[in-house]
Amino acid sequence: MKQKENISVVWLKRDLRLHDNEAIYNALESGRRVLFLFVFENLLLNDPHYSDRHWDFIKQSIVDLNEELAKYKTKVLSVNGEIFSVFNQLLNHYQISEVFSHQETGLLVTFNRDKEFARYCRNNSIVWTENINNGVLRGLLNREDWFEKWERYMYQSQLEFQASTQDFITVSEINRIADYFHTTDLTTDKSTNFQYGGRTTAWKYADSFFEKRYENYMFHISKPEASRSSCSRLSPYIAWGNISIREVFQKAKKVKESSESKRHLGAFISRLRWQAHFIQKFEMECTMENASVNKGYHKLKKSISETYKVAWETGQTGFPLVDAAMRCLNTTGYINFRMRAMLVSFFTHILWQPWQEATYHLSRNFLDFEPGIHFPQLQMQAGETGINNLRIYNPTKNGIEHDPDAIFIKKWVPEIAHLPIPFIHEPYLMTPLDQQFSKCILGKDYPTPIVDIKENRKKASDILWNMKDDLLVRKESLRILKKHTINNRSRMLRDDS
Repeated sequence: MKQKENISVVWLKRDLRLHDNEAIYNALESGRRVLFLFVFENLLLNDPHYSDRHWDFIKQSIVDLNEELAKYKTKVLSVNGEIFSVFNQLLNHYQISEVFSHQETGLLVTFNRDKEFARYCRNNSIVWTENINNGVLRGLLNREDWFEKWERYMYQSQLEFQASTQDFITVSEINRIADYFHTTDLTTDKSTNFQYGGRTTAWKYADSFFEKRYENYMFHISKPEASRSSCSRLSPYIAWGNISIREVFQKAKKVKESSESKRHLGAFISRLRWQAHFIQKFEMECTMENASVNKGYHKLKKSISETYKVAWETGQTGFPLVDAAMRCLNTTGYINFRMRAMLVSFFTHILWQPWQEATYHLSRNFLDFEPGIHFPQLQMQAGETGINNLRIYNPTKNGIEHDPDAIFIKKWVPEIAHLPIPFIHEPYLMTPLDQQFSKCILGKDYPTPIVDIKENRKKASDILWNMKDDLLVRKESLRILKKHTINNRSRMLRDDS
């Protein structure tokens, strides 16, 4: 019987790139031939946080990877199934000495899967090496020196992808064993409104941002329409690992050296740090996936209204900026940070719904869904951390300030686009005569507001402000501050040097 070849496997997850990928770098250093593997796992395909837009983005990223790998006569083995059955089948063809992947700060289901996979590897005499992902560290008890460690990581040299055809399992070999797997069809619809996945496209966005678009970054960051071109739009490529934070960080630093718009790039760099900060927070306190990080807010009970949920999810609340933002998100997978915060604030404060009820709809629709950002931000905007300022966004005020000509609202709520600007922002101010004259009948052509915003805003404010004095809320706030406060926080939030 022929002895099985001893190989290394790179298990790709949210690190869909060859360059500056420590798992790939270390696999190539192992001296054994390398097999690239991506598993469309049933536990995630069936998870309510994900949707087809995510899987299509991943497929596009793998196609882009395969185009890069073609010169090395290899490709990613892309299969559907459970990780354990996939590896069992691989072991029928190869002896696997090592598996390389990045440390994933993911959902509880992936954390539990990883613990089971670690046991699986031990039982099968496989060494599983997990590498740091974008400077997020596992096992920290507090944030002492975290900022300095993260910044040192960002300034380290990028890991070059240097390989030859002899380093990999060949395409012909992969095709031979593919019959033993449920391989994944990587074709996707290219006529969608979503950003296209892959490193090639990621760098098109990055190059256009650093060449010109960043010059209006700070001016337009809060504007729902202008931000679509003035923000980097790199978030999905970072979330799925088409490009590393270190690459973006170093590129921004380099461009900033000779730029006349240093403050814009400084603000952008600070948000890269901010991104890592929240993922690190989730890594250290993953229970916030299901419950408020501040245990004092566990006693806050809110009744769930399916009517409110459906109106919010479909952009039919009667508040134009809220509806425009939700419709835009549902259609394109992207809205800027302020609109995201406003949607959560409206849901949790004005509609007085539990933040957990917003989790799935938002995660399914954010093309850049990143668990480490998603859950801390939901809780922060819901006002249930005890350490952040309570912000209850007024959608009308935000519309007038950031979309004064109603360009964004007209685009996404076309049924009121013909109204005079003041009525576009506040259609509920129209009298019955105004409605007849404008041929826009509230409740028929556009919804009447589903709640009294002034009354509900005061109710939410009163309850949440009073809860800040609760003994357990205060005790938990001190614990959270001690665990998650960063040294040199002011430096993390600004980079004007």
